[in-house]
Amino acid sequence: MYVPTHFAESNIDVLHQLMRAHPFATLITMSSAGINANHVPLHLIPEAGQYGALQGHVARANPVWSDLVHEVEALVIFQGPDAYISPSWYPTKQIDGKVVPTWNYITVHAYGTLRVIDDPAWVKNQLESLTTQLEASFEKPWAIADAPMAFTDNMINAIVGVEILITKLVGKWKLSQNQPALNQAGVVQGLQSLKQSEATELASAVEKAHKKAR
Repeated sequence: MYVPTHFAESNIDVLHQLMRAHPFATLITMSSAGINANHVPLHLIPEAGQYGALQGHVARANPVWSDLVHEVEALVIFQGPDAYISPSWYPTKQIDGKVVPTWNYITVHAYGTLRVIDDPAWVKNQLESLTTQLEASFEKPWAIADAPMAFTDNMINAIVGVEILITKLVGKWKLSQNQPALNQAGVVQGLQSLKQSEATELASAVEKAHKKAR
């Protein structure tokens, strides 16, 4: 991934926060037929290794786990908020007109070798960890134990566990850092005017990046 210095984010805690907030990731691997991409929720284990580990599961019928080119690095992409940035939001447009559209976004790329774990006990533990995280904000969180054991055991037998020990993390926070403060403020206002949750989240990130750069 191309990452200009002013868009780079290397703080592991910040990268982990994005990965936890947006756990539905794109898992890219190499199969015998070439590059393969799958979309799966992944649970971050921050204390594992230098950069943490990612744990998840895939359908047993999915060849991503059985058709791997062994010892080839996998890439996992976590996508944060993103939005089109209109040049009309830049106050400098009124000064010289030298503005163009762009796209602001936040993303994290995690690298590591994928390990297959075909163990029902491990898979059940991973599912419990993942659902506990994702259900935490609900008034009445659902738990695996709420469903009949025979039913969940049957479902677990239909999936396979995967784990990636992260060996490299790359973060890109493209948040108008290359624009003057006047235009950054215009971007925040423009994103907020859209009244969309993702745009509002991105506006907060732009504002935070602006304050950090001062």
